Amino acid sequence: MSGPYTLAEDRAPKTRAEAVTFVRDLDVRPDSFGSGFRVREPFESDPAQWAVLGQDCPWRREALPDTVLAGLTRACELPEQDGKGPVYVSVTVTVHRDVVSARRDMAGALESAMRCPEQRLNATDRVRGLYSQVDAYGDARSAISEDDLTESGEWLADGGKARPFDWYKFRVGPVTVAATARHGAGRSEDEDSAITSDMAKGVALVAADIDRQGRSGETGGTGGTAGTGATAEPAAEPTGEPTATEGAGQ
Repeated sequence: MSGPYTLAEDRAPKTRAEAVTFVRDLDVRPDSFGSGFRVREPFESDPAQWAVLGQDCPWRREALPDTVLAGLTRACELPEQDGKGPVYVSVTVTVHRDVVSARRDMAGALESAMRCPEQRLNATDRVRGLYSQVDAYGDARSAISEDDLTESGEWLADGGKARPFDWYKFRVGPVTVAATARHGAGRSEDEDSAITSDMAKGVALVAADIDRQGRSGETGGTGGTAGTGATAEPAAEPTGEPTATEGAGQ
């Protein structure tokens, strides 16, 4: 690949209806994140909402701001097996009105991690000890996206033992792609590393699909025809999933 995956603004969705069709048409499959992963119900969030990190560091769902056209989270899991706890992966694709808004979202995500190194995901789950690293294309790394941000830390549920927590966020033109992985208990360091690596590969596949749709004119923007996938009806929110589009949640 000669450059990062991208989506030109003139080929990006221009309306909320186009953006919802676009995010639902993306090929996000559980097995993209490793063997044995499956859909976790409910699979999709409401594309008319996103998650916001509050001043006291809890995540909550809110209506989309004017700068965002759609945001869709999909939830997957690797079920508990052979004494190893489940692994939960969530992937969020957010369509911003323009590249500037997407860049501001990336900057806000980094600020959120610095402001809240410990964050409450929901009533029972929290993450702590978040460490962040941000890169732009050309900063001595693989050319996957135009900007990326990674975080790692610890996930705690119901007062249990801390387990690894991973978070990736890529920018592909005016679209951001984020994913989290919450590791279950009972895995070796090598197994946890494999989960982290597989999740990164899965996010890269989503970024590649965004790039492909932009080049083929399938995004619903002025450069092509809107997709013919799912309708724009709101879907259920994944219960208990970290569903933010910034920071540790997404």
